Amino acid sequence: MIMKKIFTSGILLMLFALTGCVKNTLTTYTDAPKVEWDAASWNANAVGVTYPFLTRIPIANAATPTSQPTLTRTSGTFQLRVNLVGAQKTTDTQFTYTVSASESTAVAGKHYTAFSGTGTIPANSSFGFVNVAVLDPGATSGTVDLVLQLTDNATYGASVNYAKVGLRIAQN
Repeated sequence: MIMKKIFTSGILLMLFALTGCVKNTLTTYTDAPKVEWDAASWNANAVGVTYPFLTRIPIANAATPTSQPTLTRTSGTFQLRVNLVGAQKTTDTQFTYTVSASESTAVAGKHYTAFSGTGTIPANSSFGFVNVAVLDPGATSGTVDLVLQLTDNATYGASVNYAKVGLRIAQN
């Protein structure tokens, strides 16, 4: 009987000694704020490049599903979301981007409306948007590629891994 009490007490003591509270540590992002293409962070890179080529109109905060419409010369205007990685700002802030001419075959004014090169992340927000206006030059065969690249500016750096996104626009 005494051994049973000692054994039970020993088990209870071990349970208390081996369990306890795990201290939760708060992890805070402290690097300089960056911007990234939302679609680049969700979709797999294309073969031979370090960014995805989208063939469908992307959605925000998810990989682009096959249920989305195909990106064609008749797609019209759609939005690409830009994510802020870092603390939100209390005022509207600008990010910058450019068309990567060396990687694009699409022509401004023929396949898409030229871009301003700047976008806005509203105050107290983690997202901004770039409007992409696809133009219809008439039916031809094949595809054209439009590669957009976020660039560093005084407010934001471009994310190393998600600074580019490609849009493959079907022309048929």
